[in-house]
Amino acid sequence: MVFNAGDRVRIVACEDDPRATGRTERIVDQVPPGPLTAGRWTVNRIGPLIGPVLCHPHELRPA
Repeated sequence: MVFNAGDRVRIVACEDDPRATGRTERIVDQVPPGPLTAGRWTVNRIGPLIGPVLCHPHELRPA
C-alpha cells in the first residue's frame, strides 16, 4: 500500500517496536521508502517513550 506524508495510519503490527502496535499516528516519509529503510514506512510521534518507528506496508492500515 502506498501512503503519503501526513497520512494517519493504525499500526496493526510492528517488527521494529512491538509497543507501537495498536496506535494511530502519521506517516513521515515524503516519498515511498527504498533500500535504506528496507521498504518500511516511518511513523512519527508514537508516544512519549516510543520514538519514530519503521513499519512494513502490511503492518499499517489507513486510520
